[in-house]
Amino acid sequence: MIKRKIIAVLLLMASVANAQDLNKEDVKKEVIRLLDSINKAKLPDTKSGVSGEEHWYDRISLRGYAQIRYNGLFSTNDKVSCEQCDKSWGTTSTDPEAKANNGLFIRRARLVFSGQVHPNVFFYFQPDFASSPSTGIQNFVQIRDLYFDLSFDKKREYRLRVGQSKIPYGFENMQSSSQRLTLDRSDGINSSIANERDLGMFFYWAPAEIRKRFEMLVKDGYKGSGDFGVFALGVYNGQIANKIDGNRDLNVVARVTYPFVIGNQIIEPGIQAYTGKWAFTGEISSGVTVNDPQYIKDQRVGATFVLYPKPFGIQTEYNIGTGPRYNTVTKTVDVTDLDGGYVLLNYKWDLKKQRLYPFAKFQYYDGGKKYEKDARSYVVRDYEFGVEWQPLKAFELTAEYVIADRSFVDSALPVNRQQGNLLRLQAQFNF
Repeated sequence: MIKRKIIAVLLLMASVANAQDLNKEDVKKEVIRLLDSINKAKLPDTKSGVSGEEHWYDRISLRGYAQIRYNGLFSTNDKVSCEQCDKSWGTTSTDPEAKANNGLFIRRARLVFSGQVHPNVFFYFQPDFASSPSTGIQNFVQIRDLYFDLSFDKKREYRLRVGQSKIPYGFENMQSSSQRLTLDRSDGINSSIANERDLGMFFYWAPAEIRKRFEMLVKDGYKGSGDFGVFALGVYNGQIANKIDGNRDLNVVARVTYPFVIGNQIIEPGIQAYTGKWAFTGEISSGVTVNDPQYIKDQRVGATFVLYPKPFGIQTEYNIGTGPRYNTVTKTVDVTDLDGGYVLLNYKWDLKKQRLYPFAKFQYYDGGKKYEKDARSYVVRDYEFGVEWQPLKAFELTAEYVIADRSFVDSALPVNRQQGNLLRLQAQFNF
């Protein structure tokens, strides 16, 4: 059809050049009309999202962000660290002469490919180019997310998510690191699922109006968690992302949350829980005993309350449960009770096109971390004070002062309580 129109345009242009009795103005108008129709046939219809020659890759978008950190300012004790948080913060070495890893550090470098490739199929792929394992190697590529959402209705209110994605447990775990105010997630909530992700299948439901509200809470700078449904129910390996499952037991997780509008404010209460069995696959040191290391009970239930910053905000979560934990007396890994959470106070200050977010946070955790050496035992009491400045949409700068009191013990460090303060800086680039 397009080829025929091009031929017609060429014939009309030839007639303008050769015929003396034609109205050249009429011919000119007809040429313009045909060219305009050809252009519309080639370009996508921005209202419907459909192009004249539609391809699946026309619907794929690309975005990303990168974070560069420096943790070397005013540190009073370089032995204060957090393995799950930031490997450039302090050191976990057993050598008393070991130096801290406090140089400049690329914390995250992520690209996000996503799109509605079919009216009922949504695609999401996020690799991270700054993954850093415990071996000290830095900046290798690793899959963070790779999943498909299969919707069952035109409004996409009912979805089945299949692939590697975030496990719907906790508000802070769901919140993107590009949105979060504090530089790291709390030990109490994030100790449930390292890197927040695993391979599984999840059912999500949320009314179309609430899905738009979830989107607005992120887009308009209220530090939302994103759209993980009002109700979520799913199963997953329970072995952490990018690792093969260590047993035949699937973990089960459920979450209910709802953002209510009350006057000018928006509050979001929520509750979540998971149950399963953890399998050790190499975390246990020689000489440490674990009864039935393939089937350790791993269960939690947690509650969330969020008052979005309009302009003052509160974000708090707490969870309790049972899980593996190193026992320094018996040199065994036992199933014990655990509990922990945090309270975050924040303020959203709009300065013309700039945004400023002062914040303060207290976190507490008493329990083990199953994915660290010997199911390392922790008691954490940290205070964090900071500010995030967004002078541009493409750039953010965060300064955070930490007052830490952290006990973390395993077979190599049976006595290890570290207290200290430091100033942490992060530059984030959004593109």
